[in-house]
Amino acid sequence: MNTIRYIIQKEFKQIFRNKAMLPIIFVLPMIQLIILANAATFEVKNIKFSYIDNDKTSFSRALVDKFEASTYFDVLHSFPSAKMAKSAMLDGKVDVIIEIPSHFERNLLKDKKTNLSVTINAIDGAAAGVENVYINQIVQQFNQNAKVALMQTGDAMAKPQNIITIPSFWYNETLNYKTFMVPGILVLLVTMITLFLSGMNIVREKEIGTLEQINVTPIKKYQFIIGKLFPFLVLGLVLLTVGLIIAKLLFQVPMVGSILLMYGYTIIYILVILGIGLFISNFTDTQQQAMFIAWFFMVIFILMSGLFTPVESMPKWAQILTEFNPIKYFVQVMRMVMLKGADLQDIYPQVIKTLLYALIMNGLAVWSYKKVS
Repeated sequence: MNTIRYIIQKEFKQIFRNKAMLPIIFVLPMIQLIILANAATFEVKNIKFSYIDNDKTSFSRALVDKFEASTYFDVLHSFPSAKMAKSAMLDGKVDVIIEIPSHFERNLLKDKKTNLSVTINAIDGAAAGVENVYINQIVQQFNQNAKVALMQTGDAMAKPQNIITIPSFWYNETLNYKTFMVPGILVLLVTMITLFLSGMNIVREKEIGTLEQINVTPIKKYQFIIGKLFPFLVLGLVLLTVGLIIAKLLFQVPMVGSILLMYGYTIIYILVILGIGLFISNFTDTQQQAMFIAWFFMVIFILMSGLFTPVESMPKWAQILTEFNPIKYFVQVMRMVMLKGADLQDIYPQVIKTLLYALIMNGLAVWSYKKVS
């Protein structure tokens, strides 16, 4: 036990001796959390909107006013022709073009119906889909107002039959996207720091030649590995703590569930990441190699974790692969515990799978580590 304690002390001294690494470990992740939480959003705002009004009536003006009143659209100006509007879209100056046809008001008054031409820049398909939803909502509101305005005196008693929905938003009443994203980004930062540091730590010992000196000592393999990885477990928990404080104070993310349960699962998860880092370091000779391999797997894990896109929207084969993704389980647990107040019974499947993952990865890491005497 004393041997492990001495190795742990040596690792902590080595970490804090490197003054250049301290900002990378503690400061940069917090800056990333603050920036990414504001940048990583699927909300589309400041949509560059333009229109072609071929009718120039009170009804067409009322429709344009609806878009001007929206917080999502920036109404730039009108174009005299569709050709000029499409040329502006080609230059990237316009995102959405609505063309109001001639006799727009007359057709509404006479035929009770008319058409609108909507052109959306769909290079970014996800943003175009959101923009289309915004446009349809505004047009539907205008349509409802137009129906009321067009009701004739004889139809005054025949009130239009509408279905009124009363939504109830659970777990995120204000529909704040940061509430959804901050727990996931916190998972990302804890994962990256612990994986990269653990993966490069032993490789660095190889590069400077101290690993060979350690290998010829009577230190047992398990003592060396525990002493090497324990400091990064502590650093991961410290990062989680600071991140939770920022999430609560800066972003007002609710923490409904048990903090102890969150930390307990995080310990199991970090053991998985440390095992992966150690396993990578056993097959690499330089820090650049370790960094490249770790980043290769990290990108795949992040994109298939459900952090940015729902797992349910992925192809069936991709959904099967996500069952082997530890980041997916950590993202699910963080959101369930923080936002839903889930208890151990609710996250029991994730705990079992993560614990099994930790046993396998650390077993492989210990088995593949060669202590040559």
